[in-house]
Amino acid sequence: MEAVSQPTLIASVQRALRLLEAASRHANGAPAKRLAREAQLPLPTAYHLLRTLVHEGYLRRLEEGVYILGDRVEALSQNNRAQTLISRVRPVLAGLRDQLQAATYLSFYQEGEITVAEIVDAPRIPRVDLWVGMDTAGHATALGKSVLGHLDGEARSEYLSRHPMYELTPYTKTRQQELFPQLEHSRELAVDDEEYALGTGCLAVPVLAPGLLGSLGISCPSRRLDDMRDQADVMRQAAARITRALSLTV
Repeated sequence: MEAVSQPTLIASVQRALRLLEAASRHANGAPAKRLAREAQLPLPTAYHLLRTLVHEGYLRRLEEGVYILGDRVEALSQNNRAQTLISRVRPVLAGLRDQLQAATYLSFYQEGEITVAEIVDAPRIPRVDLWVGMDTAGHATALGKSVLGHLDGEARSEYLSRHPMYELTPYTKTRQQELFPQLEHSRELAVDDEEYALGTGCLAVPVLAPGLLGSLGISCPSRRLDDMRDQADVMRQAAARITRALSLTV
């Protein structure tokens, strides 16, 4: 009978994790001696690992000599929540991709920026080449215009003051006088007709949940754009399902 191989475990990593677990149990912090005792570690070993964890940002040492969880742990927690959120809505994105035979996208407006949170495509349904990031192309994409259309005038102007309206194709709107009237019509259905990439069209509908502003989009060859407009209600139904899922997690 063939022996089952055992995983290789790194003792120092195990000890550091035990210290983190011990620190997490003390909202107001705990001194090194207490953490060492709870983690069942010799005090010199605990001090060495605590210094490393503080240096890397996973723990903080307060002036009174106690240790609390650091910003890196909070960042991990936030990333985990984001992954949980995306896992809830990814089946909706995949279903929309299969139904419309178009790559699907989900974006959010967070801390003054428009970011793409998830893209669902397939070998025969490729995504658009994001050769310019959303942070500099919100004015030229359906995802970005959907979000901008739901910002108030002050927030919209502030966003565009930080993100110049570069000309990405001959069809890109590069002046606010041209873009703003279009945004008023983008609140329900935003359109990018070769404004971001030649030969590519995109549509987007809003995703609105308590405390969240985002957009759900699809991309396709520009020749299919008119046919895709007829599927706007299908996109809105998918956006409503995403909104319900998000409402359960925020």
